[in-house]
Parts: sequence; C-alpha cells; structure tokens
Amino acid sequence: MPQVRRGGRPSRDASEQLGELILDAATELFLTHGFGATSIEAVAQRAHISKRTFYHRFEDKAALFAAVVHRIIKRLRPAAGIPLIQGADLPEVLERLATLILRGALSPQAIALHRLIVAESARFPELAEVLAREGATEEAIALIAGALEREVKAGRLAQDDPVFAAQQFLQMVVALPQRRAMGLGALMSKRELTEWPRKVVDLFLNGCRGDQQNGRAW
Repeated sequence: MPQVRRGGRPSRDASEQLGELILDAATELFLTHGFGATSIEAVAQRAHISKRTFYHRFEDKAALFAAVVHRIIKRLRPAAGIPLIQGADLPEVLERLATLILRGALSPQAIALHRLIVAESARFPELAEVLAREGATEEAIALIAGALEREVKAGRLAQDDPVFAAQQFLQMVVALPQRRAMGLGALMSKRELTEWPRKVVDLFLNGCRGDQQNGRAW
C-alpha cells in the first residue's frame, strides 16, 4: 500500500499508486464476480482503503467501472512507436492492423470484459455505453477507413463507403475468434489464429469474387 506522508497529503507518486491499487482491486472484482455483485465496500476492503478515500476519487461504482475499462483499453492499444498504416501497401497495412486488433480482442482481460458486458448489459445498460465511450472500436474503424480512403483517392480501390467497409472488416477479424475464445465453439488453434489476419484480408479485398490477381485482387 502506498506510504502517505504524516501530517499532510499524499505525494503525487503515492496518490498515483493508490489510484492504481484501487483500479487493480476493482478490475479483479468486476471481471471475476461481475458488475452487479461487486460493491464499493468490497473494492475498498480489497484495496485496504476507507470508503471515504474511495469517494475522494470516484463518484460512484459506474465511474469506477469506466476507469477500469479505460485502463484495460489503454493497455491493449499498440505502443506509440509501432507503425500502423505507414510505409506499406494496403494488404500489408490491413494484415498488420488485423493482427494487432485480434491480439487485443483475445487477451484474457478483453475476453473477461466482453463476457461481463454480454452477461450484465440487460440489467445495467450503462455498461455497454461505457464500453462504447471508452473502447477503441470507433478509433479502429476510423483508422481502417482512412487506409481505404487513401487507396480510393489513389485509384487503386473502388469503394463507395469506406466507413461501412471498415466496420465489416473489423467484424470479420474479431467476431468468430472472440466467440470461440468465449467457449461458443471449438477454440481456434495457434496456427489458425496466426493465419486468420491474412485470410481475412484476402477475403475482404477480393470481395468474395475469386478473380484473384497474384493471389490478391484488390
């Protein structure tokens, strides 16, 4: 537990450590027991803090959940130095993005969070709203759509609605592997997951036509 200076407020480092401690406790409880079954009292007890200390930092349980989701998504994002759409042709860009997106979507915390939302969003509709607000879906769609628009402007791709196309591409990348990871069907093998981004990109760019050119008609 962070050390607090006697006779005054915690230092900035101690305050940040305390915030991380609370989020660690809340993340474990939310993902293990669910939103409804996790109380502020349980979080405070797990973090070894008082409820007063908790309320100094978070307005309520919903605000705490939003902070937990924000931190999970932030940790799943690629590092700042990783190139995403620069210096490659469209198939390479999409395969790179698909690989990063799939890796994040299948991480243990992402799967646990998805299970929580599916299980409890009917009782707590605000949970889906938090995920939509804090999640990276729209950011990923914008990134993919931008790469498609670049190709359209260069005359290398015919696509009237890049945003719609980006939405479908994201679903192709994530939906089936995520369902399998949640136990809805046989778990995909390591080889299947390794090949998945390339196969999705091929299917997406070929548009299910089969008139391939050099293996990729795009």
